[in-house]
Formats: sequence, structure tokens, C-alpha cells
Amino acid sequence: MRFETVSVALPGREYDVLIGPGLVDIAGEKIAPLLRRKRVAILTDETVAKHHLARLEASLEAVGIAHSSLALPSGESTKGWPQFTRAVEWLLSEKIERSDIVIAFGGGVIGDLAGFASAVVRRGLRFVQIPTTLLAQVDSSVGGKTGINTSHGKNLVGAFHQPVLVLADTGLLSTLPRRDFLAGYGEVVKYGLLGDAVFFDWLEVNAPKLSEDMDALVYAVKRSVEMKAEIVMRDETEQGDRALLNLGHTFCHAFEAATGYSDRLLHGEGVAIGCGLAFELSARLGLCAQEAPSRVRAHLRDMGMMVDPTDIAGELPPAEELLELMAQDKKVLDGKLRFILARAIGESFVTSDVPRDAVLGLLNDRLSA
Repeated sequence: MRFETVSVALPGREYDVLIGPGLVDIAGEKIAPLLRRKRVAILTDETVAKHHLARLEASLEAVGIAHSSLALPSGESTKGWPQFTRAVEWLLSEKIERSDIVIAFGGGVIGDLAGFASAVVRRGLRFVQIPTTLLAQVDSSVGGKTGINTSHGKNLVGAFHQPVLVLADTGLLSTLPRRDFLAGYGEVVKYGLLGDAVFFDWLEVNAPKLSEDMDALVYAVKRSVEMKAEIVMRDETEQGDRALLNLGHTFCHAFEAATGYSDRLLHGEGVAIGCGLAFELSARLGLCAQEAPSRVRAHLRDMGMMVDPTDIAGELPPAEELLELMAQDKKVLDGKLRFILARAIGESFVTSDVPRDAVLGLLNDRLSA
């Protein structure tokens, strides 16, 4: 079986991201060479466990790897202190050793939580990411950002902790609900918008068939991972360039906080809305052509995605409150909000030089659109 491979060449912490269908069925043979003793602990969620855990366990058993698993509740609310504590206590009760491996088997919630648990238990365990959603495969499983949410905001407690291997089985995406698949696409399109106009051109033509065309899906995942890996290798701990990966996220995190991190708004949906707003803000500030935000929103609409705050079900707070939620964002520097804006599709940059009134005006306009 042939898989695509993207290498994340961080000195001393190198790892490969394997991409393609069927990887879960050979996960055991890919993980075995990394183990000193044949023992792993699997952190997953209840939905993934129901659909896919038996296949992963069979692949481990085929090469003699002992395993135990804990399935946490599905959903963003799991990514907080109570379930994190539960995961940490479980890993300790399993007598996990530093030479063992934790497998994060799930979407971004499980990957972030399991990665953070791995970072702190025994002051650092190795872990393998087996992402089961499109969003996790193209974004959260790569780059070593781990963490949980708190009452103060999203991802405010965590650590940079790189995996030792990522197995992105694109075959698993066939069981994703359409809404979850499209939420993941919000992160795919982000890569074209932030740094690869040719990729965005390709997506405009090919994205509508991603869920039916495995070759196209593998390419989209690979190109996204390549772009993320390139940026992470330049700036692992987000001192500069890595902030580009947050295109759309300053707006997104405010909307997520406003909706209580609930199913009213999935992360990738917020990213898509945020990308549209970032491009419109760029156009209003005279940084990019007026046509750019229209083109971004037209493509997202063609994909059947949310494109505006008014697409979010239920009431949202007024613009002033959303701006206050943005002020809690991790990208705040010296009390100033940092935005990722664009000079064109495929050409983004980081800036703190954004007038507050321009953001407020934009939010007011789009909330009443």
C-alpha cells in the first residue's frame, strides 16, 4: 500500500506524517519500531471508539502490542479540566512509562487533550497522532500545539509537544457527517488563502469532489500538511511566521466563546467565517483588492459553508462584546490585537496595526447583514 509522506524536520524532534487510506489497519507495524516495550495507551472518544477502535486494536494485536484505551465523551466540551484530569489520572493508573507511547485517536479535541496529557504526565511521554477528522488531519495533529479550553477562552492552557508520528488515514473521513467534513475544509481553504494562491485556484475547481475522489482528498491533505510543516519548521513556538496559521482565528475564537464552544459553531466553520472577515477587513483598509473577499465568500458558499456571523444559529453578542472576547486571544501582544490580514489571496501577513474602529465597524456591518 502506497502512502504520501510529509516530514516535519525539527532538529531532534523529527517525525513523519503519513497520509492515505487504510493506515489504521497497519498502525501497529508503523508504531512497533518506536516502542521499547510493546505497550501503548489509547485516548479516544466514544464516537470514534464505536466506529474505528476495533480496527486499531486489531492492528496492534497483529504485531503483539499490548494496549488499553479510555474513551472520553465526544465534543468540544470534553476539552477542559474535568476530562483532562480524568485522562491524566487514567494514564497514571495504567502505570504508563516514559518509554511507552500514548495514541491520540480522534479529532482535534482528543489530539489536543491527549497531546497535553502526554506533555505533562511524568514530565513528558511520547505520543502518536491518528487524526480521524479532516480538520485534525490537515491542522491540529501536526505542529505540536496541545492544550485545553478554560472559562477564560480557548486553548489558553497547554504546551508545545511534538508527536513522534502522525498517521492520517483519509479512509476514515468517509464516516464523517457532512457538516464535520466541511468544518475541516475551513482549515484546508485557509492554507490556500494564507500562502498558496495556486492551491486556492485548485480548490475552487476540485474541492466540491473531495468527499468522492480519494486522490484529490489525499492531495488536499498533503498540500495542507506540507504548508503547515514548512511554517512550523521556521517558527515552532509561534514567535513570528507561525501566527500566519491563525488566519481567521481571531474572529473565530470570539465567535466560539460567544456560542459557548457548543455545536452552534464548529471550529472550522468559525475559521471560514473568520477568513471572510479578515479579507474584508484587509479590503476596507486598502490592503487588498475589493474583489478578494467576494471571491473567498463565493467559494465558501459554493461549498455550502457558513460565510457570515449571521449564518450562526441564535443570537450573538453585540460587536463591542465580541471585540472584548478577541482581547483574550493568545495572539494579543503588548495589549494589542494581532490580526492576520492579506495583500491578496495567497499573501497574508501579521500585524498589530489595525484601528479598533475598523474592526468594530466591520463587526457591526456583518452582524446586521
